[in-house]
Amino acid sequence: MPLDVIVLAAGLGKRMRSALPKVLHPLGGRPLLAYVLDTARELGARKTAVVHGHGADAVRSAFASTDAHWVLQAEQLGTGHAVQQALPFVGNDAQVLILYGDVPLVRTATLKRLLDAAGEGVAIITAELDDPRGYGRIVRDRAGRVERIVEEKDAGAAERAIREINAGLMALPGRRLGGWLAAIGNRNAQKEYYLTDVVSLALRDGVAVNAVKVEDAMEVAGVNSKRELALLERALQRRHAERLLEEGVSLADPARLDVRGTLACGADVAIDVNCVFEGRVALGSRVRIGANCVVRNVTIGDDSEVLPFSHLEDSEIGARCRVGPYARLRPGASLADEVHIGNFVEVKASRLGRASKANHLSYIGDAELGARVNVGAGTITCNYDGAAKHRTIIEDDCFIGSDATLVAPVRIARGSYIGAGSTINKDTPAGQLTLARARQVSIPGWKPPKKS
Repeated sequence: MPLDVIVLAAGLGKRMRSALPKVLHPLGGRPLLAYVLDTARELGARKTAVVHGHGADAVRSAFASTDAHWVLQAEQLGTGHAVQQALPFVGNDAQVLILYGDVPLVRTATLKRLLDAAGEGVAIITAELDDPRGYGRIVRDRAGRVERIVEEKDAGAAERAIREINAGLMALPGRRLGGWLAAIGNRNAQKEYYLTDVVSLALRDGVAVNAVKVEDAMEVAGVNSKRELALLERALQRRHAERLLEEGVSLADPARLDVRGTLACGADVAIDVNCVFEGRVALGSRVRIGANCVVRNVTIGDDSEVLPFSHLEDSEIGARCRVGPYARLRPGASLADEVHIGNFVEVKASRLGRASKANHLSYIGDAELGARVNVGAGTITCNYDGAAKHRTIIEDDCFIGSDATLVAPVRIARGSYIGAGSTINKDTPAGQLTLARARQVSIPGWKPPKKS
């Protein structure tokens, strides 16, 4: 049976206290809705219809590349009304799965259990909460079968005492969905059309309703406030930490790790506290990441080490490299094997050859460094003339003295030595020492200025 998915994502999210539509708030560096759409793809959905409303233009724009069908719920009259708007995209031959754009952490395996439990009938996901306030309650008969779902505002005292809640996610047959939705009324405390009324209608028609209970309530938790978003963030990061630990990664403190994208690790990787990994990051075997590093879209080769407080983005680092502490690799930085980038060194759009070193307080921008180049402290490649960027070429086996200024475009030939404090704006000959300093002058009788 084909699977069609309806994602309900029209809510305003008043308690978020934000102009940003609720489903666009970031979780692990991605919008909440992105997780739900990914799940629909993983399940092999034939069609996915997203019912949106508040901030419709922003939501569609954020997912312009998706193949989902966008359904506008101009007036929010409840979940049953929302699903009704998406009916034109649901096939009578399909099993229909209802998901929520603000419930991002439900596992694909759980949804497969839900679909299996539904079969030709209806299935819902439930969870038991110590504090079920705000959720609809699952009312069961004496035999333990699901009898109905009652929303909290319509529940009596005995029903409010029930701890088993409706998570909202539901699987049901497409051929019956239209008829059930047409029979739903809005005679309730909120004057809304509740999708949960489908349960009673299904039972009336002799259709089985099964419940799939999840043990981890965070898996089906929704987001209605910044507090709840923060709780989900920590739940997501716990998942990342557990996965990494199972893969053999050493985490100094699993509670102080943030993965905002994908992080792939080789064997015997060690990560210290307060590190943030964004985008796509790949760490080779025996890589060590020091405390308080930010790593975004970076690949790091085997046996390399990143020391604390380094910020690396859109870069490639070879094997047996040493970066930091307090180093910055900007987009386009590429380090060959055995390169050293030291404290307060910034590299941008530059390639450093094997075993080259810049250990202190230097800026290397728009440059090509060969192998075994030594860059002294305070060296700067002057790559920008106010209108355009220019490149500096430093060939193999060069030694750049401290506080050198290399004015691009310029080529430092193989084996060159540049004297400390030199300003180089012309190509140098190979294998020679080049000095470019102003004549040193001392002024007799000079006195420093005094404050008035």
